[in-house]
Amino acid sequence: MPLREYIINDIKPLNINDKVSDLKLMFNGLTYSHIPIENNQVYLGCISETDAHCFDSKESIKECAHALEGFFVRLETSWLDVLEAFAHNSCNIMPVLDTENNYLGYYELNDIIGIFNETPFFSEHGGILIIEKGIQDYSFSEISQIVESNDAKILGAFISKMEGDLVQITLKIGSSGLNDVIQTFRRYSYNIISGHEEDTYIENLKERSDYLNKYLNM
Repeated sequence: MPLREYIINDIKPLNINDKVSDLKLMFNGLTYSHIPIENNQVYLGCISETDAHCFDSKESIKECAHALEGFFVRLETSWLDVLEAFAHNSCNIMPVLDTENNYLGYYELNDIIGIFNETPFFSEHGGILIIEKGIQDYSFSEISQIVESNDAKILGAFISKMEGDLVQITLKIGSSGLNDVIQTFRRYSYNIISGHEEDTYIENLKERSDYLNKYLNM
């Protein structure tokens, strides 16, 4: 998915020799977590708003260069890797460089999240299912076979949690018959953490238990 059209250039990087007061003034007029810094048109990194307000306004940014965070992405970086870079750096602005390290502009977090929201995982109708199994015991080929054997389609899947020897996989399934998929996963020894459609398995067990109790109490 091409991202070039999402590059923004409405703010220019500050120069390393500018004053911290200039940096603070820019933050006061923006909602960004970081501001890019350059020297002779070479990108050096970003300074966060939190750090900027800790510095003396009379100092130059150069005197605070130890606070520079050197994160960026390339023009050819995929949108999913860009989203990961945002998460790793706890920022809402991401500088974009070309292969020659020229600063091209930046991505805004909301734009990249918007691309994610347009994927079938979010835009298509279906059910969300979270399953769990031993980290050595699951495979995505088996998961696909279980879903498709019930005439359903996977619209998206990702590992949402890894803890100890267990792994949780979140699935978006494009089918209204999620319950049949859930029962098949149980037969294959997957734990069902969450199913966002009615899971009649538990309800059936409860009804049978209630009936048995009434019978025994007659």
